[in-house]
Amino acid sequence: MNTHNNMKTHNDPLSRREFLKATTAAVAASAGIGSALAPLLARAGEAGRSRAPRISYYCNGEIHVNEVGQPEGKPLTTGHWDFKPSWSKTGDHLVCFRRLEGDPANVMTWKSAIFIINADGTGYHELSDGTHTDFNPTWTRDGLNTPIWNRKNEKNGGFHVMQSKIGGKPGEEVAITDESFHTWGHSCLMDGRILVTSYLPKQGGGIFLLTRREGPKPIYERVQCELTPKGIFHRMSVSPSEKKICFEFISFERQRIIKSGEPGHTLYIGDFDVRERAITNLKPFANEAGKPIWFAYARWIDGESAVVYHSTETGKGQLYVYRLDDGSIKRVSTNPKADYRYPHGEAAPC
Repeated sequence: MNTHNNMKTHNDPLSRREFLKATTAAVAASAGIGSALAPLLARAGEAGRSRAPRISYYCNGEIHVNEVGQPEGKPLTTGHWDFKPSWSKTGDHLVCFRRLEGDPANVMTWKSAIFIINADGTGYHELSDGTHTDFNPTWTRDGLNTPIWNRKNEKNGGFHVMQSKIGGKPGEEVAITDESFHTWGHSCLMDGRILVTSYLPKQGGGIFLLTRREGPKPIYERVQCELTPKGIFHRMSVSPSEKKICFEFISFERQRIIKSGEPGHTLYIGDFDVRERAITNLKPFANEAGKPIWFAYARWIDGESAVVYHSTETGKGQLYVYRLDDGSIKRVSTNPKADYRYPHGEAAPC
């Protein structure tokens, strides 16, 4: 979301058209994104305690920053529908998107603007003009703090990857992948490469490490994973050490069966070998049964000892933390009546 020996080709049951349809359907099922960020003040007498990990997230359409498990304070944004914050590796910026037009129930109709704010809520500026369907921004980890995001091609329904810069203006963004075929940027590496899912015209679909070059003609290197021939990956996040990975996964079979709504993604963690370009030792940790409930946006926190994610299993979006050491899962959002989504760890761009 190419082919090696065990992947489907254009002549196999999942055609390129079906693949793109399944990919965009999954985007439409879960691309709505928002976060609310709230600065926290240290309480008297607590200065000596170790600070809990902080996350940015959406709560009722606003962006917040908060310690995990604490009640919301003042949001960083208000009065709009703001989605999917990603925290820069330097810890001082958030990049998000703002919905400006479109049917709230059909994200593929949205027109959205990518924007950056400082981690305290100041310094708002837009990188795109709100006339495109721009989703899921994140940051490079190569020390340049380059914001990247995914833009819909209105002609073929696929997405391609865009980039800009801090302080950039609408119209200055550039495409770094070809618009004629689908590529979705997920997470970045310290060497500047980007983890993407794509459907290349000659190689077929799969996971790749993308090396940017001038113009939309990057180099794609395939990443091996045993799940590749079985389904579609969404919202992949490489850990800070780049030795682990977490993601959502939906099988081709289930994607075909579920015609509308959330088909039931399973959340996985695994080992990631950058040198060998391989994802191994996979472990499902949430919604292994594939219930048609929205489990999504697994992101690394607390170093990489835990993963935070959102789920609608209570009927409302709530935040949960999965701990790798003991396999425990705990709800950490504090208002059961609020709608929480899209958590993201401090200074740990997905």
